[in-house]
Amino acid sequence: MELFDVYPLYDITPVKGEGAYVFDKEGNKYLDLYGGHAVISIGHSHPAYVNSISKQVAELGFYSNSVKNPLQNNLAEKLKKLSGIEDYSLFLCNSGAEANENALKVASFHTGKDRVIYFENAFHGRTSGVVAVTDNENIKAPFNQHHQATKIAFEDTDTLEKELKKGDVAAVIFEVIQGVGGLDEASTEFYQKTAELCKKYSSVLIADEVQSGYGRTGDFFAFQKHNIRPDIISIAKGMGNGFPIGGVLIDKAIEAKPGMLGTTFGGNHLACAAGISVLEVIEKENLLKNASELFGYVKEKAAEIPQIKKIKGRGLMIGLEFDFEIAQLRKELLYKHQIFTGASANKKLLRILPPLNIKKKHFDELFKALKIVLN
Repeated sequence: MELFDVYPLYDITPVKGEGAYVFDKEGNKYLDLYGGHAVISIGHSHPAYVNSISKQVAELGFYSNSVKNPLQNNLAEKLKKLSGIEDYSLFLCNSGAEANENALKVASFHTGKDRVIYFENAFHGRTSGVVAVTDNENIKAPFNQHHQATKIAFEDTDTLEKELKKGDVAAVIFEVIQGVGGLDEASTEFYQKTAELCKKYSSVLIADEVQSGYGRTGDFFAFQKHNIRPDIISIAKGMGNGFPIGGVLIDKAIEAKPGMLGTTFGGNHLACAAGISVLEVIEKENLLKNASELFGYVKEKAAEIPQIKKIKGRGLMIGLEFDFEIAQLRKELLYKHQIFTGASANKKLLRILPPLNIKKKHFDELFKALKIVLN
């Protein structure tokens, strides 16, 4: 049987990972500065992570949510402690798209409304509801196009208020720093005004922290820089270091009802063990501080390369914007220098999403390669 051919593939077959590196079947070593779309948060095959999930799978890998699972409570408490946020409940699921789907569903249940506002260049997932609030018409099937969704521009609070005044908006969903869209971040004033307007017009404010959360920006959540309190926060990618896990943090003012949400695999024992291990490593190795400090180092190194015109993002969610389209540059970095990097909707932007325990020496490898390729 053939695979359903939807992925353009590089002719590389990783078979092993260690820290910030992956190794292909021929034994070639690649520096991973992309982390499989920001998924690898504490490095490939981290010993504490491997030990945790190995021990758990030997005891009990899975049972359904029809029984008590204390690991879920343990994960929730560790998440609360490390993130510093109070008075949220946690619903566990399996992915970022699923987290955002559930966030939208909760918002609609809570408000009794059905329309969602999203922003230009947004990417919230590929499943039915969240692809409707993703700014890419090429990935929306006819089935996805019947949701009540309205796109507006970042920073346009006048249009936002006009739409909210209509009284049918269940939620406003946003990425604090847009990932696929190109690492753009609006002003603090915009996020605070958006939060104020959502409260005024009884709409739910949803922060999509699937990519920007879990310490990637140097704050635990990217929204924390802007001093706002979302009603709902979606999380996933870095949460399990590669093990499929996602979650929705829901303000306790929003009432849970039996049967309101559900999942077969979400919050299973093995997923929770992975998630707990990630949080423990982030805390023990002080990885939020590492992310903040390395961003400063990247800015210093980028200043040495005149073709880099702008640095976007924060922490280890980095966009290097060049004065040319970077498709060929990425290929040369990969095939000639064995360095994985990412792209975005901005064709001039090189996206860097490495493990949070990466070191300066790894960025030295990148900038040495960039100088060779560009000169």
